[in-house]
Amino acid sequence: MDYIKVKDHSNLKRDPRTNSIINTNMSEYQEYVSKRDKKDEENQKLQSLESDVASMKGDLDEIKNLLRSLVNGS
Repeated sequence: MDYIKVKDHSNLKRDPRTNSIINTNMSEYQEYVSKRDKKDEENQKLQSLESDVASMKGDLDEIKNLLRSLVNGS
């Protein structure tokens, strides 16, 4: 397929069929994929930590309620 060069960008080409821009520099693409994957991994870790904190908060609330009931003699 013949791509059209993008003015002032040696690594960018336009697909005339879809009108999309394609980066033909594979090292830049690999760098992008690597950064994207790292960001996704960091987001997953953050979500896991948030879930763990919420669980621990619930456990602490339960412990406090049990201690209150022991102190009040219920």
